[in-house]
Amino acid sequence: MAQPAHSPGLPLGRAFGIPIYLHPSWFIIFLLITLSLRTQFSSMHPHWTPAQHWTLGLVTSLLFFASVVFHELSHSLVAKRYRIPVESITLFVFGGLARIQKEPDKASQEFNIAIAGPLSSLFLAGCFWLIARQYHGNELVVAAAQWLAEINFILAVFNLLPGFPLDGGRIFRGIAWAVTKDFTRSTRMASNAGKLIGYLMIFIGIWQALNGNWVGGLWTVFIGWFLLSAAQESFAQVAIRSSLNGVLAGDIMNRDIPTVARDISLEEYVHEVLRTGHQYHIVTGVGVPVGLISLHALRALPPSE
Repeated sequence: MAQPAHSPGLPLGRAFGIPIYLHPSWFIIFLLITLSLRTQFSSMHPHWTPAQHWTLGLVTSLLFFASVVFHELSHSLVAKRYRIPVESITLFVFGGLARIQKEPDKASQEFNIAIAGPLSSLFLAGCFWLIARQYHGNELVVAAAQWLAEINFILAVFNLLPGFPLDGGRIFRGIAWAVTKDFTRSTRMASNAGKLIGYLMIFIGIWQALNGNWVGGLWTVFIGWFLLSAAQESFAQVAIRSSLNGVLAGDIMNRDIPTVARDISLEEYVHEVLRTGHQYHIVTGVGVPVGLISLHALRALPPSE
């Protein structure tokens, strides 16, 4: 897979040919999760050493983000199965994002790509639950596996909420698309559901903050605001793409091309710009185009010249 023109973060490596990046915001959430796990393990297992608390917190946090990569890879591999290019996967403050370069061609493709993520998280939750059962005599393994099983289950359930751009919103769009046969309309429906979920999370977060849980409340508000913005932006992109469908460059180009003769002075050209309002002109010599001049290029010259 080709390297993106603008790197979305620090390169971490590749999986199945897909570049994986770490967004700078990822380090914030990684630190917060590690500290939270260290505090949780200290409270639940006070007889462990501080080194064990910190080490297990670090390892468990890394395994959680490996689970997020697995989740996004599931989306990406199904997309590649349908010959839809995947540009990259980026880990950031809210988890992971697979950059799929174009929309699916069919509702069934949209549904399958979307549902692959939650199914992969449920699969991991089951695997970690089995590990916790299998190694019940090892407290360190059990503590990490139980937390990973719970968080992957929560990740799957949260992503199944039927609001765009969550996986559940894409599943909803796939179903609505199959029923209505209208991609733009189904996107609007899923985006509206996403905005509703965003507003609801903001309300819940404010309620949490007013009842004393400032950290959890602000985090919930932040997530709700992110979902709200993403839902609005996602539909705007689809609406623009839909409105431009079938429009050619020739349909919107300006056929009245302004020209100036090559023998006019720059001072005369300034007056021409002020008179017509055009900021660029084709330069002609004996009626034949020989170059291009613009107001931007003129500004690069000192006024004295």
